[in-house]
Amino acid sequence: MEEQKQKISWAGFVETAIVNFFQEHELEKLSLEDGKGNKAKLSRQKENTIKVEYTSTTTL
Repeated sequence: MEEQKQKISWAGFVETAIVNFFQEHELEKLSLEDGKGNKAKLSRQKENTIKVEYTSTTTL
């Protein structure tokens, strides 16, 4: 039986995988879009914190 991929929300993806990538590569700014209306912007703040802004689109 094949393993099924577990679906993760856009917010969950951004706050885990993308934040980890951002930290690992010591980036200052990053913008991304998945082509389905979901967008995110990350930026490093003066206190070395990360500001994350994202939008997500859901089709029902």
